[in-house]
Amino acid sequence: MAGKDPIISGMAGRYGNALFELARDEKAIDAVKADLDKFDTMIAGSPDLLRLVRSPVFGADEQLKAIQAILEKAGIKGLAANFLRVITTNRRLFAVREMIRAFRALAAAHKGEVTAEVTVAEKLSDKNLDALKDALKSVTGGKDIDFDVKIEPAIIGGLIVKVGSRMVDSSLRTKLNAIKIAMKEAR
Repeated sequence: MAGKDPIISGMAGRYGNALFELARDEKAIDAVKADLDKFDTMIAGSPDLLRLVRSPVFGADEQLKAIQAILEKAGIKGLAANFLRVITTNRRLFAVREMIRAFRALAAAHKGEVTAEVTVAEKLSDKNLDALKDALKSVTGGKDIDFDVKIEPAIIGGLIVKVGSRMVDSSLRTKLNAIKIAMKEAR
């Protein structure tokens, strides 16, 4: 299954696929996804945790102690916690976000959902998220949508949506760049 989708190829794809197969066998896909989503949100919201995960300066033992404490505090247990410990011990923690993305894609395909990567400048309200979900449902033929929302203030405003091979970029940054290019060509 990992070979069919370029999103889940490579080292991160193999780890994500292995975790997905374990979760499927234990009938724990939703629980593992919830725990991984919680961990991914923690990484996205903490520059210190992101540095711990990405930096090769920290040794495996240091990372493992820190990850253990984080998992306990966050209440992440079971298969997801074991997975995070294994990748930390194997010195693969730097790719955890790609592994989580691969797991999400496999879980969505298993449920017949479509994964949409959404990049926004600031957190979307529930009302706006529901409106976006409804709009994407009409485009995908009524399939359920699983969102992977990234907050990136550099886009200034608007949003960037990727569903499969399609992408819509309505970010303010892109529009300003287009105006700047048009102004240069008008000279």
